[in-house]
Amino acid sequence: MDTRAADRLDAISQRIARAQERFGAPPERVQLVAVSKTFAAEDIIPFLEAGQRVFGENRVQEAQAKWPALRQAWPDIELHLIGPLQTNKAREAVALFDVIETVDREKLASTLAAEMQRAGRKLPCFVQVNIGLEEQKAGIAPAEAVAFVERCRSVHGLDIVGLMCIPPDGVPPGPYFAQLAELGRAAAVASLSMGMSGDFEVGIAMGATHVRVGSALFGHRPPLGA
Repeated sequence: MDTRAADRLDAISQRIARAQERFGAPPERVQLVAVSKTFAAEDIIPFLEAGQRVFGENRVQEAQAKWPALRQAWPDIELHLIGPLQTNKAREAVALFDVIETVDREKLASTLAAEMQRAGRKLPCFVQVNIGLEEQKAGIAPAEAVAFVERCRSVHGLDIVGLMCIPPDGVPPGPYFAQLAELGRAAAVASLSMGMSGDFEVGIAMGATHVRVGSALFGHRPPLGA
């Protein structure tokens, strides 16, 4: 077994535990989503061997190329889609992923609902909130998030279990995470996916149930096309 992967996984797990102890914030358990986007199967296997089972991928096509074979060896993998989803990839996403964290518009909600019904799968979903109202980022506007969650449930029949966000770069993330937590309470969701390698402890302080950690586990990402 690659001890470097095990050591990194243990270090992040300890930081999560210390943050929970320090802040005394709910929930009792924080789920580590290991963000494996751009990394090949051979880079992921050491983390599977070390016991990690929950992973996040950004792109359907990339995930299709590596995860079906890994699932044959580790059938208890839980795969989260954490990147933007085009409606024409919804069928593939429903077949491959276990959790969709990026529901961000009405058309996608409707398409996902139809594909889940067709496939006989009812995946837990998160609504992605554009918490900083940034033009370059996907997500529903904060002011519309609670009503959108309700429509996803009542109109489309989706199982919305949480909210997800990516705060703006270069500014303290705490206020944005606090706002997402407030929206989560208003929308009556149990889960909050917030916090990445550089700020997951702040996310935990604000009540994150899921933290998405990539570079702190896998190191710097290979350049595109490498």
